[in-house]
Amino acid sequence: MNILLTYPEFPDTFWSFKHALSFIKKKAANPPLGLITFAAMLPEHWNLRLVDTNIEPLTDDDLRWADYVCLSAMAVQQQSVDRIIQRCQQIQTPVIAGGPLFTCEPELFPGIDHLVLNEAEETLQPFLRDLQSGNAKRIYTSDEFPDLQTTPIPRWDLLKLEHYASMSIQYSRGCPYNCEFCNVTTLLGHRPRTKSASQIIAELDALYDAGWRDNIFFVDDNLIGNRKALKTELLPALIDWRKENPQAQFYTEASINLADDETLLEQMTQAGFNKVFIGIETPDEQGLAECNKKQNNNRDLVADIKKIQRAGMQVQGGFIVGFDSDTPSIFQRQIDFIQQSGIVTAMVGLLQALPGTKLYTRLQEANRLFGKNSGDNVDGTTNIIPKMGLDTLRDGYQEMLSQIYSPKYYYKRIRTFLREYQPLQIKSRIKFRDIKAFLLSIFKLGIIGKERLQYWKLVFWTLFRRPKSFPTAIAMAIYGYHFRKVTEANAV
Repeated sequence: MNILLTYPEFPDTFWSFKHALSFIKKKAANPPLGLITFAAMLPEHWNLRLVDTNIEPLTDDDLRWADYVCLSAMAVQQQSVDRIIQRCQQIQTPVIAGGPLFTCEPELFPGIDHLVLNEAEETLQPFLRDLQSGNAKRIYTSDEFPDLQTTPIPRWDLLKLEHYASMSIQYSRGCPYNCEFCNVTTLLGHRPRTKSASQIIAELDALYDAGWRDNIFFVDDNLIGNRKALKTELLPALIDWRKENPQAQFYTEASINLADDETLLEQMTQAGFNKVFIGIETPDEQGLAECNKKQNNNRDLVADIKKIQRAGMQVQGGFIVGFDSDTPSIFQRQIDFIQQSGIVTAMVGLLQALPGTKLYTRLQEANRLFGKNSGDNVDGTTNIIPKMGLDTLRDGYQEMLSQIYSPKYYYKRIRTFLREYQPLQIKSRIKFRDIKAFLLSIFKLGIIGKERLQYWKLVFWTLFRRPKSFPTAIAMAIYGYHFRKVTEANAV
């Protein structure tokens, strides 16, 4: 059996980091972890190829070679998915699909031959048995949440590692919280299920054996969901592993109550975590109560963020505008909060209602949905009829983005962050790639860029005030270039 694993293209969004990746000559931020994990579950004697359309074109010869094309995707990739399905139909190559996009809305894809939905550990083997006997059904689903200790090591060998800025790894699935707008618990449940520490170390060893020596993203929606297992099993194992691999650097996603546990903060930085994405959503208590973000309510969010920064981790933040309780004053309140907190990478989006969420059900019953969600919560679109009025929401959102990603505001925020940031210092060799990126930043940002005044102020301020954080400052300046390019494109 010839199987072509195909990953659809991401549009140019904040999350693509496309314009920043050009500085280091990379084509994609992260690999298709779901596909290469799925690949590890397929029969060993099958012939597998992987085409990630974010780094290389999908050719007709690829499609003709395949007995089946296997797709995995998120909602933001749907336009690329539709194009790939159309091409497969023209060449008459059957398609097998799974992943969040197809699990949430399978009815949107009548052209797909087989839908292997939910988690592949539960649904793939029944499909393979039926396929072998010639009786494969069109849809395979499961209400069960599998034990992740049965999940195999991803097929790192299928990737063209040199084209990626970071690798991905998964420790847990599921989240203990119940935010109204989030579909993670719908897909993966409330009880965080984890791999064993030995599994993660085996995956890291396999990744290093494949030649990887760069950043690694723990893709868990909330790494600290099972705090006991994290503190007693995984983090001690990672700390030991890094004794042999001291340059390894990790980043992840977590909830804000990470700030409540000083031991956990210290363990994470010792284990190599230097960045964490946190869903802040809004500084407004009413908005947090409305979306059931209980873990963010009744706390000093700015103080919590600075505590995490001082522990040695950069906080990247998710923010939302468009809650029913929001008034036009929310835009300036969000700007003020982002500036005061020093969250340099602030991913601000309009509220969208995702199928399967409580928000979707509530607004559907109120007849307040229109169109389809784009899957990209930072593209300036929404499928919700907002209470403040759609034009007011869109105008306020665009003005908010234009401010926080203007050079004046953005570079000021970098300095606010660096004043707090106390990274764990490790001995690391400067890569030639990083030198080239710095030189390119001098040209693009410091000579021809509209931010050249702010860029040189940051360069000299950091050299004199925070010299050990100089690489971080330059990296953030480059990220800012990407965010401004995307903001300007969406404003047109």
